[in-house]
Amino acid sequence: MRNKKLVDYAKYGYIFSIPFILAFCIFTLYPVVYTFIIGFTNLKGAGNTEFQFLPAVGKNLFQNFMDVLKAKTFKQAFGTTCIIWIMNFIPQIGFALLFTAWFTDRRSKVKGTGLFKILFYMPNIITAATMAILFQKLFGYPIGAVNQLLGHLQPGRQPYNYLINNVPIKLIIAFVQFFQWYGHTMVNLTAGVIGISPEIFEAAEIDGANRVQTFFRITIPCIRQIMLFVLVTSLIGGLNMFDIPELLVGSKQGNGAAITTNMYIRNLAFDGSYLYNRAAAASVILFLVIVALSAVLFFVMRDKDEAKIKKLKKAELRAARKGL
Repeated sequence: MRNKKLVDYAKYGYIFSIPFILAFCIFTLYPVVYTFIIGFTNLKGAGNTEFQFLPAVGKNLFQNFMDVLKAKTFKQAFGTTCIIWIMNFIPQIGFALLFTAWFTDRRSKVKGTGLFKILFYMPNIITAATMAILFQKLFGYPIGAVNQLLGHLQPGRQPYNYLINNVPIKLIIAFVQFFQWYGHTMVNLTAGVIGISPEIFEAAEIDGANRVQTFFRITIPCIRQIMLFVLVTSLIGGLNMFDIPELLVGSKQGNGAAITTNMYIRNLAFDGSYLYNRAAAASVILFLVIVALSAVLFFVMRDKDEAKIKKLKKAELRAARKGL
């Protein structure tokens, strides 16, 4: 028999990946590395490309980071970001779990689940600019849909400026974030539940488990990885919140009540100050916070049984090596 020459298809995979690798290195990796570098420099001013590392000008290498952490505005912006994220994520995951349990319950047999999923997911495909303009018109001052409606219901009532007060603007932004993303979270969780073997649910039903017990003791543990994905992506998106508060209120309105961390970074870098070094330092701090919180989530949501098995395997391997 003639030996057929085997074709190495792996090289074609490397060739097809070259455009992505080049684009990633130019537009993602280089800006990230450059941001890390200028966080330790004295780079300031628009169009300025010359800089020195801080020790060369007689300053502490971490001076920019210290200045950012001491800044009252940064603390306020970071606190506002965390508050808005928590206010929108708790109802977001709550409603997503509720609808997931409803749509995937084999005993309820809800009709038209496909239509409901489309309707619930639809806000996610609406752009942030559209959502911001919509709610800006709803809660506008002095003329807005909400003020006009309340004025008709309560004659003589003075218009209320929702967009400059601390609590209302946070609630509005949190609701917009929740309304836009709960459908996306629901679809992810539903996909995870659909992937669970039906035999598990059938066994639970035979054993007499009710719907609540089935959901919390079988469904939730089985979608642990999907829950982790939802938590981490929501954390990253929440702490990087920018478009909704910026388009809805802006950094120069609202008495600073709606300034998020990314808005603070943008103001440092481009809003007249051009403090690129401090903006880069703030970006690095935010990045490290996200990495640390994500690591905590990975640790908390880990599969403890799998971790125990890995430890036992490592212990057996060490014992075997010592025996040799």
